[in-house]
Amino acid sequence: MQQERSLVSPVLSGVFCQCGSDPGGGGTSVSEHHHHCSDAGASSGEFGSGSAPGSCGAALCGAGTEQEHRLKVLFQVLDVNRDGGICVNDLTVGLKKLGVHRTENELRKILKAGDKDLDGQLDFDEFVHYLRDHEKKLRLVFKSLDKKNDGHIDSQEIMQSLRDLGVNISEQQAEKILKSMDKNGTMTIDWNEWRDYHLLHPADNIPEIILYWKHSTIFDVGESLMVPDEFTAEEKQTGMWWRHLVAGGGAGAVSRTCTAPLDRLKVLMQVHGSRSSNMCIVGGFTQMIHEGGVRSLWRGNGINVVKIAPETAIKFMAYEQIKRLIGTDQETLGILERFVAGSLAGAIAQSSIYPMEVLKTRLALRKTGQYSGIADCAKRIFQKEGFRAFYKGYIPNILGIIPYAGIDLAVYETLKNSWLQNYATDSVNPGMFVLLACGTASSTCGQLASYPLALVRTRMQAQATLEGAPQMSMSGLFRQIVRTEGVAGLYRGLAPNFMKVIPSVSISYVVYENLKMTLGVQSR
Repeated sequence: MQQERSLVSPVLSGVFCQCGSDPGGGGTSVSEHHHHCSDAGASSGEFGSGSAPGSCGAALCGAGTEQEHRLKVLFQVLDVNRDGGICVNDLTVGLKKLGVHRTENELRKILKAGDKDLDGQLDFDEFVHYLRDHEKKLRLVFKSLDKKNDGHIDSQEIMQSLRDLGVNISEQQAEKILKSMDKNGTMTIDWNEWRDYHLLHPADNIPEIILYWKHSTIFDVGESLMVPDEFTAEEKQTGMWWRHLVAGGGAGAVSRTCTAPLDRLKVLMQVHGSRSSNMCIVGGFTQMIHEGGVRSLWRGNGINVVKIAPETAIKFMAYEQIKRLIGTDQETLGILERFVAGSLAGAIAQSSIYPMEVLKTRLALRKTGQYSGIADCAKRIFQKEGFRAFYKGYIPNILGIIPYAGIDLAVYETLKNSWLQNYATDSVNPGMFVLLACGTASSTCGQLASYPLALVRTRMQAQATLEGAPQMSMSGLFRQIVRTEGVAGLYRGLAPNFMKVIPSVSISYVVYENLKMTLGVQSR
């Protein structure tokens, strides 16, 4: 029996696929669906290369000119003041006419997501682009939830999907959720009902994308300067967020321990490398083993692992508080707000644990027998150099957060959106290799941009260990390095630093997934 159309308005209905078939489900084959669309004069590629294989072009069917006419009609309905652009007020009034009610905050996020030229409103091209992008994501999530692949979501599938998110609900609760979207009383949700319910919600507020594309929680490359991950509302309500953080902390500890020899070599090359004393990788390892044996390769790793817990906790709490200060009660932030909130949270966390960073550098550089442990090192630094020594290199460290966090976040989001647009077909889950590739690429770019500041920070932390070395400021060190070693001097130790990125990311991912299962967070 042909189901009743569930669209909220005839005007809104006219924009979408009129062929009545559900791509990839409900017994209708993809080829039959394309045939239906073709009979209506549709072009299966009207959305360009961003269309998902095996879907109805994307959101909009109909002949080219007819489709454009339908879109213009919808645009005109929403463009209340007839100025050729849709602002927040237009959306509020226009959507009410169509029977769609959204909060002002949600409408502002829609506008921000689609406003490419930042003029405060959506012109026709921006409006069409927003619909295409958002509906593509909705289709992927719908397919992901449709466990039976029959084109409908029932209460059991809702229960299973929420269970995967760590939320256990009763069948009655699942039916209540289902009824909120079910417009025709069948107690199942088809693609049209799903799309209508979510269509004009903010495009970045899709929990499954947040769930699968975690970044800083999973990957640990030895630097904790990434912008914190978002967590879904369900993860926060059920306490799954802290399990993710604990799993991430454990993964970071294992990853840092496995790559500690490369990290110590990087520090030695940053501090002792010069044109006259050009330390190579093999020579550096040989020198370390000759001076203190194989165990010396792990000097400084203890404090590097210990600082994971306080830094992660402080950064997460600071990030959540800053989100509230920014004034948003939304589940997720836009990329600019995430960068600002993440950078500030990183600065707060780094300020809190920075003495541990100084101790890590001093312990990595120590000679055999110089210190008996972490406490002895801290005591001697305090007695000889005073409290200020624990904040040497603080300014370049804080400044380094901006290029690292900004570029890492921008590259990761760009790669994520590119994959979702061009390669995602049946799910927003990227799989292990795509996630590893995106994490490795973004971390590498972030490190490359901030590396000169990291090198200057390390040299400032180590100044008192170098006999006869002057105590120089950040700008003085920059000038001296460029003058005596050239620009290449700002990148000493880069090779071992990059050598540890891929093993660090891979190890942290594998350990994270295993710890997640141990802690009761289900992988899908």
